[in-house]
Amino acid sequence: RRGEEEKQRWRAEAELPPLDSSPAVGTTDGGQLTSENTLSNQSGANPVPNKTNSGGKAGGRMSAVEEREPAPAASSAAGGAMMMAAAASGPSDSLHHVGASNSSQETNRPELEEGPSSKKRARLEPESGSASGSAAAGSGSGSAAGGAKAAGENKLEERLYSVLCCTVCLDLPKASVYQCTNGHLMCAGCFIHLLADARLKEEQATCPNCRCEISKSLCCRNLAVEKAVSELPSECGFCLKQFPRSILERHQKEDCQDRVMQCKYKRIGCPWQGPFHELTAHEGECGHPAKTGNELMEILDEMDQNHKKEMQLYNSIFNLLSFEKIGYTGTDFCSQTCHKKEVQFRPYRTDDFITRLYYETPRFTVLNQTWVLKARVNDSERNPNLSCKRTLSFQLILKSKVNSPMECSFLLLKGPYDDVKINPVIYHFAFTNESNETDYLPLPIIDSVECNKLLAAKNINLRLFIFQIQK
Repeated sequence: RRGEEEKQRWRAEAELPPLDSSPAVGTTDGGQLTSENTLSNQSGANPVPNKTNSGGKAGGRMSAVEEREPAPAASSAAGGAMMMAAAASGPSDSLHHVGASNSSQETNRPELEEGPSSKKRARLEPESGSASGSAAAGSGSGSAAGGAKAAGENKLEERLYSVLCCTVCLDLPKASVYQCTNGHLMCAGCFIHLLADARLKEEQATCPNCRCEISKSLCCRNLAVEKAVSELPSECGFCLKQFPRSILERHQKEDCQDRVMQCKYKRIGCPWQGPFHELTAHEGECGHPAKTGNELMEILDEMDQNHKKEMQLYNSIFNLLSFEKIGYTGTDFCSQTCHKKEVQFRPYRTDDFITRLYYETPRFTVLNQTWVLKARVNDSERNPNLSCKRTLSFQLILKSKVNSPMECSFLLLKGPYDDVKINPVIYHFAFTNESNETDYLPLPIIDSVECNKLLAAKNINLRLFIFQIQK
């Protein structure tokens, strides 16, 4: 029985971990115990044999104190033995054993370095940390002070730009300034454009900021903002100097020395363009005045042709005014009474699935005949509100019956109280009972801005002139 107990005890002691890989060697950063045995087991290497004391039992291990405080010679010998064993076992085993020895040395290093120098270093580390923290705080406060200084350096005019700008185009208004019932500002162009878009989409126009309803009756001009904007400085496009907006236009046209000018001999073919301060020197050296008459004939002929085109319209109007029967919507010269009634286009919608905007006038009488005018936007384009270019075209319709063809010349002009710019164009048509409608003719509006003015109005008031041509 004693022999069997000793064999079991010997086997149990033989299964204990090696002495060099004791768990008390060191700890990892996470606080867990590390050992050479675990490293060797992971890599598949053979564990180092157990070390025994000469006077102790078989399989006895060294204490943790003896292992942490080895003699220098013993430690060097043990290290040499471990390196030889690692070289004999192979590359993988050597790596693990070297890593284990390094970890044991690192764990032992803080205890070996304990002393006055280590205590002094530990005492100075909080001071250096506090110094770095104060430096960081100083740099943060310095950057904050720099930001406050930069913000303070911003001019008042620059800060007012974001306050007085239009809520639609985000630019400073150049003319009238309108405001909604909640005080949001809109320049005249954007305000008219919003009203025109609402008319095209058959919706109520709203403020882009607060969505309150806007119209010419609900919105009013803000004169204080208009005066404030006129005093803000703006940069001249020629000399790049700052001037108040109220005098900038006059400066650019009359006073700026860098404004673009043309030579006074342009009419005889000089193409020169340059700054105003160089105009006098150029005109003194210009060679066009020295040209002969034959050299100037081609230029003069071209000028005469352009002049004839300009005068042709006025000559045609003067000739029409000499006709016997003339009528217009304000007053009918052929009647005994004067009817002060302009042509008034009223907005309507078509009966299509996608409705389209069109205009039509009530019936009116000119030259003892009954007439109707119709108008449409962009020639009945499907979505004219998505187009930046907008035009109006009109059609003249004869509603009464005539016994003989009625050949007429007609033109449309703006009403007496409108500010819409329309170029006069004379159209001709022969009305009969079978052909009593003209084609849609372009209304001679200058640009899309003027068209938006007409669309934004509640009604479009124009004046129609009809001249009957006698055979």
